[in-house]
Amino acid sequence: MAVPAPLLTLGYTNTSAYLPVLMTVIIAIGFAITNLVASSLLGPSRTGRVKMSTYESGMDPVGTARKRFNVRFYLIAMVFLVFDIEIIFLYPWAVTFPNLDHTLADGAVWLGRVLFFIFTTVVAYIYGYRKGVFRFD
Repeated sequence: MAVPAPLLTLGYTNTSAYLPVLMTVIIAIGFAITNLVASSLLGPSRTGRVKMSTYESGMDPVGTARKRFNVRFYLIAMVFLVFDIEIIFLYPWAVTFPNLDHTLADGAVWLGRVLFFIFTTVVAYIYGYRKGVFRFD
């Protein structure tokens, strides 16, 4: 069965282009395995009561690990994620938008998309402000 001519011109049959990627993956895996084996063979392996105890930034552990956190901690994390995702979507838009033909409908669609994402950011900010996320009493 013959491969169609357009597929040949796109380079689908040329697998030598993937050789650098394959070599990089092999080197990365080899480096990781070498470091793990070398650290287990060459590194110290002392055990004891102090070595096996819980590490609390140099302090003796006090209390239980099942301590309740304030809800604000989780709300701050969610607001951070909203702003983080917002940046991920705004950057490609900002790079692509100046190259669009603004006389076509595509420009309005792209502008509508970014306005939607900015709107979600403002809603998340207002929600966090009303819930008291930004007050550190």
